[in-house]
Amino acid sequence: MSTRSPAKPRSPRTARPKTANEPAPGQQEAGGRSDAPGAGNPDADLERRICEAVYESVMSQRLTPGTKLPEAAICELFGVSRSVARKALQRLAHEHVVDLHHNRGAVVAEPTPEDTRQIFQARRALEAALVPLAAARATKADYVSLRKQLRDEHALLHRAGQPAWARQASAFHVRLGELSGNTILHGYLAELVSRCSLIVALYEPPGNAACEHGEHVLIVDLMERGDVAEAVQINDNHLADLERRISLERPQPAQTLAQMLGLA
Repeated sequence: MSTRSPAKPRSPRTARPKTANEPAPGQQEAGGRSDAPGAGNPDADLERRICEAVYESVMSQRLTPGTKLPEAAICELFGVSRSVARKALQRLAHEHVVDLHHNRGAVVAEPTPEDTRQIFQARRALEAALVPLAAARATKADYVSLRKQLRDEHALLHRAGQPAWARQASAFHVRLGELSGNTILHGYLAELVSRCSLIVALYEPPGNAACEHGEHVLIVDLMERGDVAEAVQINDNHLADLERRISLERPQPAQTLAQMLGLA
């Protein structure tokens, strides 16, 4: 029986809002949460390394949906004990990067078409509520900060790999949620953006941008000049286009687990 959670966000207590410079979900769990193992703990460092390697490999489309991640193989590849490997896989499961099955062990998450539909539907509804709140509260300094973030996003688009670009693009939407001033909705949005980012990394055909930078710029322009309804519509179209580009059929690569994790 699978232990995968239903396709819905956790409460904001566990879905802590992310900022533009915050680590990836797998990294965050191992090193950024208040319940993470203490700094300087060798096992914690190894656990973090496993989480980072799996997450980056998923975001780079080296690890494909359904790829098995046997504890024994993780132990051998990273030189860790079974307890360290198990904790790392549990943290990755908490972030929906992997699924834990009673009979099959850990596998890279395989979001279903219904999971994908529900997650994007929830995100579109939530952002439609958050954009007007953000526009109503944003100050001149906030818009200056947003435009700097967009410049950083544009720079990454041309010189960084897919994982770094995807995180920065996702951070734009989380920042809009933060500007709304509603910490509850912001927390839910951070969870949904994380789930969407993983779905896109798993299933979007290679070569497509996780988000269209030009649309982010347009959304900020519209918000700043008071065309809030148009900003909401552009953002909704932006998310709908992202969902349409997802292809839930991906060929399985003929590579070893070590190669897919970038260790060989």
